[in-house]
Amino acid sequence: MSFWQTLHKPFFVMAPMADVTDPAYRKLIATVGKPDVTWTEFVSADGLYHTREIKKMKDEENPLMRDLQFSEIERPIVAQLFSSKPEMMDYASKLCAELGFDGIDINMGCPDKSIEKQGCGAAMIKNPEIAIKIVEAARSAGIPVSVKTRIGYNTEAIDEWIGMLLALRLPALTVHLRIRKEMSKVAAHWDVMPRIVKLRDEISPETRIIGNGDVKSVEEGRQKAELFGADGIMLGRAIFGNPYIFEVLSRGSDSQEHTRSTEYRLKALASLAHSFDELKPAKSFHIFKKHIKAFVTGFDGATELRLRLMSCENSNQIAKELADFI
Repeated sequence: MSFWQTLHKPFFVMAPMADVTDPAYRKLIATVGKPDVTWTEFVSADGLYHTREIKKMKDEENPLMRDLQFSEIERPIVAQLFSSKPEMMDYASKLCAELGFDGIDINMGCPDKSIEKQGCGAAMIKNPEIAIKIVEAARSAGIPVSVKTRIGYNTEAIDEWIGMLLALRLPALTVHLRIRKEMSKVAAHWDVMPRIVKLRDEISPETRIIGNGDVKSVEEGRQKAELFGADGIMLGRAIFGNPYIFEVLSRGSDSQEHTRSTEYRLKALASLAHSFDELKPAKSFHIFKKHIKAFVTGFDGATELRLRLMSCENSNQIAKELADFI
């Protein structure tokens, strides 16, 4: 039995988000209130092979290996990978198993054009034969393999595409409830979730179905799970600037996540900056700055403080500005 079967429904998971769910932000979230399952950012399986086997880059200097850092408090944690080459997926999955990950998740839904040009992400929806080979290659690592995808590419294809994935008897399947063509420009189609659940019941009853799209809180996620039948809920954009969104799970309360004070949020941002310095190279500190806008908003003086923070070059400067403001 994999860890997926041990989760109480509805369970809540953290979405993989490029340059957001990095090791530093995941560490902060796990500290203040962890989800039931954590995802890494998506990582290129091809890139892992080429940086480690071709370029012989040291793991401590390899940015892709840094993205795969995690702490024990994040468990169960899933490494999300992408590739259209089975041999690369085989390599990366075995590496993730060696690193101690609890599972592998394959990205078959990302609409980014640079990812699709590689035959990866949402492009997999148009090439189910390769998708099957990629899943089979990932399974060589011997740890649970799940998939995150969409309900179609240019048109809805639940019966064909989702049905094919269910036939692989995955332990878990995350469905972003939009087609690729829609990106995030329309509301997620939660009304189709009952069809997906019914299809699951017919093809692969043991597969856990995770719904993704427009859920803003654990409370809303519970309502959607009950209304539409999903086993789990994935929170994506709602975690940006809101590291304590999962705290309600550990508090055992059914109430909506309480709003933290401005002081709490700013101290959390300072902690994130220090973790970022520890876990990411200094030259990548500019990536941290995307968190500033999300954290520093909605209070008097936010605009001025945000401008000062954006000019900082390291965590010590960030901490000083925040302490002075508080």
